[in-house]
Amino acid sequence: MSTELPSDSPLVLGSHEFTSRLIVGTGKYATFELMRECLEASAADVITVAVRRERLVDAEGRNILDFIDLERYTILPNTAGCFNAEDAVRTARMGREILTGLENPGADWVKLEVLGDAKTLLPDPMATLAATEQLVSEGFQVLVYTTDDPITARRLKDAGATSVMPAGSPIGSGQGVLNPNNIRICLEYLKEGDPDYPVIVDAGVGAASDVSGAMELGCDGVLLNTAIAGANDPLMMAHAMREATRAGRWSYRAGRIPRKLYATASSPEADFARR
Repeated sequence: MSTELPSDSPLVLGSHEFTSRLIVGTGKYATFELMRECLEASAADVITVAVRRERLVDAEGRNILDFIDLERYTILPNTAGCFNAEDAVRTARMGREILTGLENPGADWVKLEVLGDAKTLLPDPMATLAATEQLVSEGFQVLVYTTDDPITARRLKDAGATSVMPAGSPIGSGQGVLNPNNIRICLEYLKEGDPDYPVIVDAGVGAASDVSGAMELGCDGVLLNTAIAGANDPLMMAHAMREATRAGRWSYRAGRIPRKLYATASSPEADFARR
C-alpha cells in the first residue's frame, strides 16, 4: 500500500488558486532580509501588505517591495488601520492602483478591515458590511475580516464577499481560537449549499497548535503575521506554521475519532478473552 498522501485540492479564492493554505503578512519584522527568509520558509503563495500602515521604506531608504518576489507571490493588499468605510474603500482603491502598476495578479482583490476602535482592533460590523457592498460593486474580490459572529458572517457572504475571515481572537493577541464553537457555526452557515466557499481564520493565532486546530475545524486556510514576526525565532516559527497548516488539513480530511466519556480498549476484545 502506498504511503504517499493523496493530492489536495487547491485553495480557491475567487479567481485565484493556490497550493498553500497559509497566508502571511509582512509587518513587524526586524529587517526586510528576515522578512524575506520567513516568507520563503512559510511556503505561502499569498502575502498580505497593509497599504495604509506598512513601512514601505526602511531607515536606509530601501523599499519593502524590493524584498518580495512579485513573480513568486500574489500580493493581497489590506486596509489595516482604517476606522470607517470611506477610508477602507479609498485604501483598497490605492492598493489596486499600486499592484496594477506592478502587474501583480493581486490587483483585483483586497483584504478588507474596518476597525471599531484602536484598543481591541475588532471590526466595526456595520461599516464592514457597507464597505464590502461598495467594493463588490466596484469589481473587487473582497476577503473580509470579521468577528466570529455567524450572523454577521452570513450577511457578509450575502453581500458578495469572496471569503469571510472570522477572527480566532483579537489581532496580535496570540490567544488562538477562543471560540471554536462559533467558528464551527460560521463554517456551517457559510458552506450551507456551497461547500467550497472559502472560510479563513484571520488573526489571533500565536502557536503552531493554534493553526492546526483551526484547520482541523474545517477552515480552508489561516492568515497570520505577528505569530511569526514576533516569535523569538521567526524563521523557525515560519517553518512550524507551514507544517501546522499541512498537518491540520490532513487531520481534518482524515477524520478524527469521536470523543467518548469512557475508555475504549485499543486491542481487540478477543485478545483479552484468550489470555
